[in-house]
Amino acid sequence: MLLLYLLHLGGTGFLGPDEPRYASAGREMAQSGDWITPRLNGQPWFEKPPLLYWMTAIATKLHFRDEWAARLPLALASVAFLIFFFQVLSREFSDRIAYAATIILATSAGWMAYSFAALTDLPMAAALNAAILIALFDTRRHGTGGVGPGWIAGALLGLSILAKGFVPVVLFAPLLLITRRKRLATLAGAIVVAAPWYLLCYWRNGAAFWNDFFWKQHVARFLTPSLEHVQPFWFYLPILLAGFFPWTPLFGLAARSRLYDDVRVRLLAGWAIYGLIFFSAAKNKLPGYVLPLLPAIAIVLAVGLEKAPAKQWWLAASGLLLVAIPAIASLLPEALLVGTRQAHVEFAPALPFLLVAGAVWFLAWRGQNEFALLALAIAAATGVLYLKTRTFPILDERVSVRAFWRANTPRIETACLEGVSRTWEYGLDYYAGHPLPVCASASRQTHISAKNSRLILLP
Repeated sequence: MLLLYLLHLGGTGFLGPDEPRYASAGREMAQSGDWITPRLNGQPWFEKPPLLYWMTAIATKLHFRDEWAARLPLALASVAFLIFFFQVLSREFSDRIAYAATIILATSAGWMAYSFAALTDLPMAAALNAAILIALFDTRRHGTGGVGPGWIAGALLGLSILAKGFVPVVLFAPLLLITRRKRLATLAGAIVVAAPWYLLCYWRNGAAFWNDFFWKQHVARFLTPSLEHVQPFWFYLPILLAGFFPWTPLFGLAARSRLYDDVRVRLLAGWAIYGLIFFSAAKNKLPGYVLPLLPAIAIVLAVGLEKAPAKQWWLAASGLLLVAIPAIASLLPEALLVGTRQAHVEFAPALPFLLVAGAVWFLAWRGQNEFALLALAIAAATGVLYLKTRTFPILDERVSVRAFWRANTPRIETACLEGVSRTWEYGLDYYAGHPLPVCASASRQTHISAKNSRLILLP
C-alpha cells in the first residue's frame, strides 16, 4: 500500500490552480521562517489555515523538492490514517469488516486521487475521521472511563481545523450530542491545538485575516456564488458514486434494511447523510469537499457486503467496472484541460480486467471472500499503475507547465504572460519562484501565450 501511494509522486508537475499555490505558500514559509502568516508571492494569503503549508515547509527543510515536498506528506498521512482505520475497525467490528472497509477506501478513486494531490482536503479528512472514530467507538466502549479518548479526539479535531478552517466543527457537531461524557474534553483538546495559530495570526494581521479567512472563505463561499464554483444541489451524488470507483456497485447494498440493524451503521450512515446535506446546501461546490464522508461510507459498504447473501455478484460487478480504466486513461488529460463534457473518450480493449471480474466471482462463489477482495484490490492497484504510467507523461506535457518550463527556462525567466489561464499562470509562478508579469504592464520581447490548449512562446 505504501509503495502504491508513493509511486510516481513526482511523475507529473503540479496540476490545477491550487496545487502550485499551496506548494508556493509552503515553500515560502520554509524560506522565510514565518510559520504564522502564510504568504503567496510575498503577500499574506489567508485562503486556508497552515497545516498543509507546515507539512510542505517541513518536507522542504528535509531537502525534498517541488512535487515531492508538497505531495509526500499527504501520501504518508493517508497511509497512516488507513492503518489507524483498520486497527479501530478490527477492534470495534471484526477483522473481516476492517479488511473490507480498508481495501474499499484505500483503492477508491476519490481517496487515492486526494492522497496524491497537494490539497487541503486529505489532511482535514484524515484528522477529522480519526477524531470521529475515537469519539464514537472509544467513547461507546469506555463511556464511564477517563478523559483520554476525548482529549485525543479533540486534538485530532483541532488538527482538522488547522487543515481547512471551521467546516470540521460543523461536521463534528452531531458527535457532541452522542459523546456527552467526553464533550468538554473534546472541545478543550480542539481549542488547545487549533486556537494558538488563529489567535497569533489575528494578532499579527488584524481584521484583514479575519475578513478574508472567515467572511470570504467560509460565509461567502457557503452562501453566495461569488467564488464561481456554483453547482446544483444534487452535484455530490454522482461525485460520491464516481469517488468510490470501482466499488460503486456496492451502493446497491445500502437499500437493504437488514444493514441498519446495527446501531453503529445507523450512526455512520446518518452522519454521512448529514454531511452530504450540509455540503449540498452550499452555493459553491468542489469534488474534494465530500472527501471526509468517504471513510464512514466505506464502513457502511463493508458491513453491507458482509451481510450480503450473494457476495460474488456484488464483487464481480465492481471488478467489471475496472474495464473502464483504459477509457479513463484516454479521457483524463483532456478532461483536466477542457472539462469532462468536451473531452474525447477512446474505448480500448480491457480483456485482463474482464478476466479479473470472472476470477473475483469464482473466488467469492467458492466462499473465498477475502481472496476475492484481495484480487480485486490488486487489480485496482494495477489499474492505478497503468493510469499513472499512461497519463502522467501527457499530463506533464499538456496540463502541467513543468515540461514547458524545463524546456524553455532561459527564455521564460524574462518573459511576460499574455492570455494565459490562471491555472498555468500559477504553475509558471511556482517554477519561476516569483510572479511573472502580464504583458500589458511589462515591456518584454518574449511573450508566453496559449494556442490550441498548449503554451507557446512568442516570438
